[in-house]
Amino acid sequence: MSEQDKRVIRLPHAGIVLLVGPSNSGKTTLLDTLIAAGTIKATEVVSSDQFRMLVGDVEFMDWTSRSKLESDIIYKQYQHISAKAFEAMEGMIAIRCRLDKLTLIDATHLYEEDRKRYVELARKQHVPIVALVLDTPEEELLRRDGKREFPRGKQRVKKQAHLFKRSLRSLRLEGFDASYVVKAAQLMDIAFERKVNPLVHEVGQGIDIIGDVHGCFQEQLELLDKLGYKPDEAGFYRHPEGRLPVSVGDVMSRGPESLAAMEWWRKHVEAGLAYMTDSNHGWKIARLLDGRQVELSHGDEKTAAELGQFEREHGEEAARMLKERLRIFLLQAPPQLVFCRNGVRQLVVVHAGIRDSYIGKQSTKIQDYCRYGEQGGTDAEGKPLRKEWYNDHESGELIVWGHDPRVEPTIMNQTINIDQGAVFGGYLTAYRYPEKQFVQVKAYANYAGEDRNPLLEGQLNRFRQPNLRKYIEGYSVLTSAYGDITARGEFVKAAIDTVSHYTVPLEELVYIPPTMSPPPQTAEDERYLEHPAEAFAYYRSQGVEKMIMEKKHMGSRAIVLLFRNEAAAASYVGRQTLGVIYTRTGRRFFEPMLEEQVLRQLNGDLTKANYFDRYGTDLVLLDTEIVPWNLKARELIASQYAHVAEVSLMDRRAKIAKLREANGAGKAVQHWIDELEIKLGNAETFEQAFQQYCWDTNGLEGIRIAPFHTLAHSTASYQSKQHSWHMEHARELAACSELFMETEYKVVTDEASELAAIRWWEEMTEQGHEGAVVKPEYFVARHKGRLIQPAIKVRGRSYLHIIYGMDYLLPENLQRLKQRKTSKKERYALKEFALGLESVERFIRKESVERIHECVLAALSMESDSVDPRL
Repeated sequence: MSEQDKRVIRLPHAGIVLLVGPSNSGKTTLLDTLIAAGTIKATEVVSSDQFRMLVGDVEFMDWTSRSKLESDIIYKQYQHISAKAFEAMEGMIAIRCRLDKLTLIDATHLYEEDRKRYVELARKQHVPIVALVLDTPEEELLRRDGKREFPRGKQRVKKQAHLFKRSLRSLRLEGFDASYVVKAAQLMDIAFERKVNPLVHEVGQGIDIIGDVHGCFQEQLELLDKLGYKPDEAGFYRHPEGRLPVSVGDVMSRGPESLAAMEWWRKHVEAGLAYMTDSNHGWKIARLLDGRQVELSHGDEKTAAELGQFEREHGEEAARMLKERLRIFLLQAPPQLVFCRNGVRQLVVVHAGIRDSYIGKQSTKIQDYCRYGEQGGTDAEGKPLRKEWYNDHESGELIVWGHDPRVEPTIMNQTINIDQGAVFGGYLTAYRYPEKQFVQVKAYANYAGEDRNPLLEGQLNRFRQPNLRKYIEGYSVLTSAYGDITARGEFVKAAIDTVSHYTVPLEELVYIPPTMSPPPQTAEDERYLEHPAEAFAYYRSQGVEKMIMEKKHMGSRAIVLLFRNEAAAASYVGRQTLGVIYTRTGRRFFEPMLEEQVLRQLNGDLTKANYFDRYGTDLVLLDTEIVPWNLKARELIASQYAHVAEVSLMDRRAKIAKLREANGAGKAVQHWIDELEIKLGNAETFEQAFQQYCWDTNGLEGIRIAPFHTLAHSTASYQSKQHSWHMEHARELAACSELFMETEYKVVTDEASELAAIRWWEEMTEQGHEGAVVKPEYFVARHKGRLIQPAIKVRGRSYLHIIYGMDYLLPENLQRLKQRKTSKKERYALKEFALGLESVERFIRKESVERIHECVLAALSMESDSVDPRL
């Protein structure tokens, strides 16, 4: 018989293949043949004989030729060993099933109760189970038994043959997904193949995952056009790069064009040009088309109405054919889609949710879970309460899902929700993979027409406190500036502790300013550790031609959130307040009474200057430096600087006095005097370095606030502005209130302006000022598509005494310090910058506290990691 004419038996890609047949029926021989042919692996086969050897060191125990006493004892030993062997084997099989592996079991399986255990095991582990039955004549069984090393005996073989015949009667009713009965004489005429997992696909040239369409067909076409898909002559949408669209399901119901959406996806899926998962609305419409009794609600009645209208317009036969096409298509929709690259599972697309142990598997229970997610009862109105299944996701794949409308695409624990409520007037979202980019189109209307829809409820619940469980083991935040940023669990725990005990309320903690790195290269000039020339060189290497150098105030970083009035604050922070002022770690900057004074003074001054009306804003969010330094650093100054300076001066002066006495007595100690005089000068510089940043304040008197970034008004954030705009806006604020002070700056565009800026920095720092910050022209700057450092601080020689120690400029110390590494600081500066931009955008859009908090918490967690604090 030719290969083409052979009967084909297709083994499942995973699960259990239960071989059924008496001893000597050829089970082991068949398995050896399949292993030799490469159809199965040797590790995929387990046998009772194998486990008897592993458990009891024997494959078979012959009790027939012994005395009755010995026979009974040996038989009972054999039964005990066999029971333990099967117990161990079943444990191994269960583990393999959980791992979605194929296991072929070589044993007789002549009793229904034995087979039933494996059927139940397969169902519990959500894998297929197949019976492969070898039907060998009794005469052949007896002939083969006679050739065995350990014959089973004629009586036992005959008994097994009898049991086997009885098994054939019930086998098809025992719950196997498939059963194949093979006659011994037919084995040579059968070809065995392995099925592939129908849920698993290659990413190929890329995929575009589209959220819940819900009949918003025109928005879908606009989104496809935006993604680069164009219809060919046959009406099939194709991408020039070979990308494929993938639907998370729910393409129908609630919206105006469910039939068009369903037919589009059916045609493209059947043509191999798209993928679509099963979904809750898809399943309900499938059952409706299958003639089952279903209760039409939540927009499904609109799909039924469209079907009725189609029949009225096109006739009963056309409607019957359409319904049959859609019925088959929807019933066959997979519960999930798993996409691989280089043979590794990387992404899972599912409608409502999935457990890690379900990935790549199919069963009735898994299909229901994928359609509806994990539910925890219903609310007072009978709506399902959805559990946060994504908190338990640990297997590493990215899971993209829909079903639960969110205002914005939401990343939680390596899962992304892309249902932005298009049918409720929100957005239809696509997630491009592997690019990891979002593309959206705004819905043309609120087609659902529901007064209380999930998007509105999301707004009503904006101030609900986030569930910390989803963060505590680590999580990721998708930022528009940097992409996906991971916050590691051990640092998140520290940040949660900070937020829980020390920071301002979550609703008011809307932005954490990023750390700043010094220049990537230390100064070439041997007199300096840091110099502006290296900062300018860095930006020029990143394609930046215009830069801003701002004077750096020696104070404490602070965020000022100021509202037009107390009532205006309610829609942003959930309570009435004039605002808040906090440090870069989220702690309240001033004592409550003094903060109230500062806020009222600023609010009164800006209101009097008509600031809020002039800009049409309800708030202003500022990144600032507040001086004097001792407002926040009094204890630090007393313990680490003033005391050290005092002791060092006393010590070095005393040593010099003693050495001068010795020198006068003719001792050769002048070189020690010279060395100590240098060190005494260092100590004097150290003392002067911090004292000029401190002065006494009395209430508001003596306090000055230097804004350098106007982060946002209620109408917009100002990320796209030039830094010169931010400087001029700071000047305008200084004109509105005496509490504000403007910041000096220089614009660098060419060699002459660069040299002028360097001279300004040198003069300023020699007078004791801290230094300057060099920034690119624009607030957000990129080079070849990559985000570059938002700012580089360049600190002066005098100031660095209080950072690196009073003797840091000694040649041997300076040489060592110039070997410092800034790469980790630079990475964190970029990530914290992107997180800050993201949290401000979300705050201005009035997104939930949870969405803002995940950015803030991630930034705070990075401050918990160990980075050289002197950088």
